[in-house]
Amino acid sequence: MASITTDIANYESTGDPQHQMKALTWQGKNSIKLVETARPKIVDEQDVIVKITGTTICGSDLHLLHGAIPELQKGDILGHEFCGVVDTVGPATAKLKPGDRVVASFQIGCGKCFYCQRRLSSMCERTNSSQSASSLYGRRTAGMFGYSHFTGGFAGGQAEFVRVPYGDVNLLPLPDDVPDEKGLFLSDVLPTAWNAVVDTGVQQGDTVAIWGAGPIGQMVAEFSFYHGASRVIIIDGGNGQWRLKYVPSIVKDVETIDYTRLPKGESVSSTLKKMCDGRGPDVAIECAAGEYSKGWAHYFQTLLGMETDTPELVNEMITSVRGFGRCGVTGVYAGFCNHFNIGSLMQTGIRLIGNGQAPVHLYWEQLLKLIQEDKIHPLHMVSHRFRLEDMEKTYDLFNKREYGIQKIFVETRFSAPPAHGSPNLTEL
Repeated sequence: MASITTDIANYESTGDPQHQMKALTWQGKNSIKLVETARPKIVDEQDVIVKITGTTICGSDLHLLHGAIPELQKGDILGHEFCGVVDTVGPATAKLKPGDRVVASFQIGCGKCFYCQRRLSSMCERTNSSQSASSLYGRRTAGMFGYSHFTGGFAGGQAEFVRVPYGDVNLLPLPDDVPDEKGLFLSDVLPTAWNAVVDTGVQQGDTVAIWGAGPIGQMVAEFSFYHGASRVIIIDGGNGQWRLKYVPSIVKDVETIDYTRLPKGESVSSTLKKMCDGRGPDVAIECAAGEYSKGWAHYFQTLLGMETDTPELVNEMITSVRGFGRCGVTGVYAGFCNHFNIGSLMQTGIRLIGNGQAPVHLYWEQLLKLIQEDKIHPLHMVSHRFRLEDMEKTYDLFNKREYGIQKIFVETRFSAPPAHGSPNLTEL
């Protein structure tokens, strides 16, 4: 059982109707709406209400938009990456006070269970009451902000205010020398990319291939070099082709493969082997997710409900790496897939590693220090700045990968002016 009140995915019944706020809500498959709704109130004694000063859209939010994640309900408030200022604290809050600048972990940990004691917060046993998730995965996973009732039904942070359960555990104070435009990304993308690299085991001298040149893929490239990789190769294509120019312009020495422009008879696997001494890379990391089919067979199987995810990218990784190579999966997969190449996995000694939802609490203090020391650079992936009021249009642009949008910073009426080095506001 959850140790907090779950399934408050909007504040219509628990919030303060006398004080309204703007929030982005899911209205059905491929339908979202910015609404005026009640502000959140303290429900549990360790809750903290945060006034949001920065939020964003994650690639995994698109899985919600497309209806690929189960148990979304009309009116649920979206968004799992946000930072802000503490507005109100519950009576059992000990570490935070109104006015503190904070960033939230996208997952909700209790701080006390078996996993939280080991800082593996994404596996918290006490914050997600969903029985279907527990049955599907064979164990409990943590609650998550703005990510359906499958992950506890918590209202998200693409709004002006948000309720944060166990605020002392799930909010990290931001120092004055880390602006929102950098600190925001400690909520998800930085720990997720870091976890993909260290969990898959990138070592000195490795050649690393990365599927997906979005924000996670970009930061995985940067962090792979940070951990000693000698070569990094990114695979993308289609309407993501522009990213194959964008990422190398920022992360020096990245090599690229456009899978849509391979010579006749060539595949991603054969191309990688030719680039890597006939054997393939040491490490492959999947940063795209199981929603995007490359062939008609899996497109129709997914459409007809015969599988929830396509294994095509995972199969490419398995057949691309050298024997006894390592494959990490950090893109979101919801459930089951067909035609998984388990034979190649077993026969050639491949290590397939589910990186999991990254345990943010394990990494975020270390990553904050690296930001302060200018050793990692979250602003390298931030291409645009938008207003919360324009979120409906922004989702559409992000979904289509238009305007060269890589990662965005979304301001609210409470945000500070743009920090040095961050993009100026894009008017829509």
